[in-house]
Amino acid sequence: MKVTVDEDRCAGHGMCLTLCPEVFDLTDDGWAVADPGDVPEGLESAAREAIENCPERAIRETD
Repeated sequence: MKVTVDEDRCAGHGMCLTLCPEVFDLTDDGWAVADPGDVPEGLESAAREAIENCPERAIRETD
């Protein structure tokens, strides 16, 4: 599983970082970014929770 953040939709709420800091980070400008690699085993549930709770629906799961 991989995740991506649509930078055009992200509003910098940081919910993803709160729910799954091992996968998500915020840039110096306050926008979310996702680790470009695979979500580590055992963190898939937390990453999906971040996807579901993103207020802007800016996070997508990819293969």
